[in-house]
This record gives sequence, C-alpha cells and structure tokens, in this order.
Amino acid sequence: MTTQRTSRRRLAAGAALAVAALVTTTACGGGGGKSEGGGKGGKAAGFNAGVNKVASASDKKGGELKFIGTQDADSWDPQRGYYGFMWDFARYYTRTLVTPKPAPGLESVTVVPDMATDTGRLSADKKTYTFKLRDGLTWEDGQPVTTQQIKYGIERTWATDKISGGPLWLMQVLDPNKEYKGPYKDESKDKLGLKAIETPDEKTIVFHLPKPNGDFLQMLAIPAAAPVRPDKDTAEKYGSRPFSNGPYKFVSYTPNKGLELVRNDKWDPKTDTVRKALPDKITVKLTTNADDMDNKLLAGEYDLDINATGLGSAGRQKAMNSYKANVDNPQTGFIRYAAFPKTVAPFDNEHCRKAVIYAADHTSIQTARGGPQGGGDIAISMLPPVVKGFDPNYDPFNLKQGKPDEAKAKEELKACGKPGGFKTTIAVRNNKPPEVATAESMQAALKKVGIDAQIDQYDGAQSTGIIGAPKNVKDKNYGIIIMGWGADFLSGQGFLQPITDGRFIQESGNQNYPELNDPEINKLYDQAIAEIDVEKAGKIYQEANKKVTEGAWYLPFVYDRTITWRSSRLTNAYTSDAYNGRYDYASLGVGK
Repeated sequence: MTTQRTSRRRLAAGAALAVAALVTTTACGGGGGKSEGGGKGGKAAGFNAGVNKVASASDKKGGELKFIGTQDADSWDPQRGYYGFMWDFARYYTRTLVTPKPAPGLESVTVVPDMATDTGRLSADKKTYTFKLRDGLTWEDGQPVTTQQIKYGIERTWATDKISGGPLWLMQVLDPNKEYKGPYKDESKDKLGLKAIETPDEKTIVFHLPKPNGDFLQMLAIPAAAPVRPDKDTAEKYGSRPFSNGPYKFVSYTPNKGLELVRNDKWDPKTDTVRKALPDKITVKLTTNADDMDNKLLAGEYDLDINATGLGSAGRQKAMNSYKANVDNPQTGFIRYAAFPKTVAPFDNEHCRKAVIYAADHTSIQTARGGPQGGGDIAISMLPPVVKGFDPNYDPFNLKQGKPDEAKAKEELKACGKPGGFKTTIAVRNNKPPEVATAESMQAALKKVGIDAQIDQYDGAQSTGIIGAPKNVKDKNYGIIIMGWGADFLSGQGFLQPITDGRFIQESGNQNYPELNDPEINKLYDQAIAEIDVEKAGKIYQEANKKVTEGAWYLPFVYDRTITWRSSRLTNAYTSDAYNGRYDYASLGVGK
C-alpha cells in the first residue's frame, strides 16, 4: 500500500487550537453572561446553541457574510487544498458527486447526493460505482458540467509535480500502482486516459476499483473530486482563481490578505439540495494578529473565524464572561496524544510504555491544554467519539478517572527491568504553548516514579523532518513525541490507519511515530476497508483500536474541543463533525 500524504487534519489549518488558560463555565445549554454579543446584529442564540442543533434557523437571503482568519488556505484549488477549513469553504464554489449531509453533529458524516442523482449504483462485487448527473448543472459562464470534466478534475490529483500538497486517497484507491501520470502528461487526445474512470456519456461516470473500499464515497465527497474545466485549468495558478460550478464565484483574491465571492447567477438552486446560498456576498479578511482578530469578532466587525481554531486565552475569557451566548464548544474530532517510538529504548518494551501511561497525570494534562472546554475531554483510547468503532466504555488503563496510578507504574517499571526508572526525552513543538505545557506536566508526573524526562522544544515548522524522520527520532533519543491527529474522513481508515499501519511508515513526513508494524493490525485494516457496511467495519476498527491501545503505543490525552465564536448576525449556524467541529459554512446566513 502506498502512503497517504500528511493529513490536513493534523495541520488543523496550520494554527494552534485554544491555549492553556482554564475557563470554568457551566456544562452546556442556556446562556450565561450577556444574552447579546458581537456588538451588532440580533440576539445571540445561547451557549452551545449550535452544537448538535441549529442556532438561529432562517431562510432569509441577503447581506454579507464576513469571515476573518489568521491563516490563508494552503490553496483554493480543489485538488490542492488540504486544510480543513478550505474543504468546508470550497463548497461555495465547487460541487462534487456526493457531499457530507448538511446537518448538525454526527449526522453530517452521512454522504448525500450533490451533483449526482443518488449516491451511486454499486456492483455485486463492490468494486464498480456508477453515477448519473442531475440535469441543469452549469459553470459560472453557463456552460454545462459534464462527467468528462469531473474525471479531468480528479485526474489532476495524479499531477503531483504541478498540483502538489493535496489529498491522495483517490489516486491510491483507483491507481495503487501509480500507472497513470496525470492529465498534463497524458498522451491521449482528450487528456482523459485514466483507465479506472469511464465516462460513456456526458451524464454518466463509472469508477472501477481494483478492490472494494467502504470509504470510497467519503473520498468522492472531498473537494479533490470536484470537476475542473480543461479550458479554464491554469495548473499551478488555478488556486488564485478557481472557476465556479457552485452558488458563488470569485471576484478577487489577494494571498494572505483576503478574498471576495459573489453570487454565481448561473447556479440553479433547483439542482442543489445541499447549499442554502443565503448571503449575497462572502468576504474573508486575513490578519497576522490573533488577538486583534478576537477583539474584532467580539466587537461584531466579523461573523466568525474561518480557520475555526478557537478564541485565544484573552478572547476566550472575555467571551465566556460577557458574551457566552455567542459561544459554542464543539468537539473537533482530533486526539492529542503522546507516541512512543519503539526504536528508542526502553520503549521497545511494552511495560516501559505502560509505566508512562500509568504515571501520567491526566487531569493535569487536560488542564495544561485548556481544561474540559478549552482543551477537551480526557481521552480513553485512540479512536475519538466521532469515528465509528468508538466505545465509551472501553478504558483499559482507567484514564477517565484522571489520576496517575503510581503503584501500577512502578509495577510496570519492574516488569520492564527498570525498577529505578530511566531517562528519556520528550519532543515537543516550540510554537504550540499547550503542547509545551503538556510536556511539563508529563515531566513532573514521571519524575515521581523515577522517570527522568528531558524536554526538547524543536522548531514546529520543521516537524516533517524532525519527528517525521524515524532516523532523527532515534538519533535524538525522542522516546516520547507529543502531537495531535484528526481524520481526512471519519472512519478507521481515515483516522487510525495512517498512524498505526506499518505500511504507512515513511523516511520523512512519517505520522506513524511508534513505527508500529503489526501484521495482525494491518490485516484488520484490510478487512475493515473491504467492508461496505459501516457498522460492521466499525466493529473491525474497534478491534484494531484495542490492539493499538492495549499495546501502549500511544498515550491519548484529550478529545479536542474549541471555544468557537458565533456572531449574533449568523443564522443556520451548526457545528459539523464532518468538518472537525467547524460550522457548516455552506448553510450559513446573516441577519441585519
């Protein structure tokens, strides 16, 4: 199996989640603080009004939806973009055959038709998917969208020399041997030489998989499966002005400054059961000052943070104290964790790994990351609640109780031949304050059982070549690596496999930090991926999760949460598990 590129979920828009100040608030529901916030607009909907339900439901059209953020997209090109917020935002100007359901919470994980009339006809051998396009699909100049253009768009994924940085799932599933070279090197007359996709006519598209994959529809819901019209394709420059087949089109874009979208008058709402397209205009302002961004959000100058990384410490405290009715506290689908590379002694010994797990103070770590709301819920295994296969009662190390178990830690130290403890190094990114605080918490707790853990703060911008290079990890004696992870799509394949399957180990850009390569675990992934029934696949992924968790290859810290601002003007605001707890951007509207 080829390896999947660095997950855009790990990047999480390239910015840190909420920092370490602990805010004490009521659990959920209700208001708290002032009922109005944001300085402008109507009445705020209430604390957590957009979590698992819709805040301020409305079908009112008009107005300008104002985003602000501290980071630009890696690319607005549908085949190149990998940041989570880009995938959410891209639905304003791109459409795919299928897409996540426009619904709050976990319901959003369901895939529904978008440009296709249904979710496809599957062959008896579960390897061939056939789709028919809806009538009336058009580009922003009124020309019809064809299946050949969908195929061409998908083919661009193969052109990694020009269209770099995007997700490679479709390429890996449809062409695992990398036989196709991409449309720019395609010698066929129409540049549609990828054999795995057939387009018998302009309304029919057929995908031929070498073997079944139960998550294929999830992959087709990613912007990388959006059409691109060959005559509008500018290759590396396409991200500066994508050509729209969605409800909005680009007016202007200045990298790291902002962009503006307006209505695409050639988009027919009768062809689209997913997008509400309520605002008349959508703008994005980009700034380098996170505190200034938070202040502008709270003052009502903007509606929401496009990056959705959560309010910073000062902004969070002000919001929770004075504008709590404008705040949501969703799960992001991320896990924050420590990994134990087996090439670094004594972590080649299971009992030494377990000693660290038992010795860690899980409540202290949770507090270091921002507490239950700013940081997240204490994690109990390596599958988060949003992924099928998660079992809330599965807690083999009793992590939910939140306290270190020094007696068991010392028993494990004896079992691994280190009764007096040992020395190791914790690797942590220097630009992530919650991670540094986490490392300090671990250092203090491990010291109590004789484990001397030094902290090495490395350049977080160089993660790929530092902790992502197994040789460097071994040379630096990085026995404990602090990191985080989230899925490209919510399944065991999308979440757990890239960090625990030995076939995903890389010399650079590695995400399987323990270098775990267990044939039994790898086999479970193959079985689960081939299973079309998501419930049955989830049970297999749970078995893989048990082997990973009980093998003590990772210490899960928290299931992430953020403190997210929602202006009083926003309508139809709800957090979507399919988009890592961000609001479903395509459903948002604005009041006066």
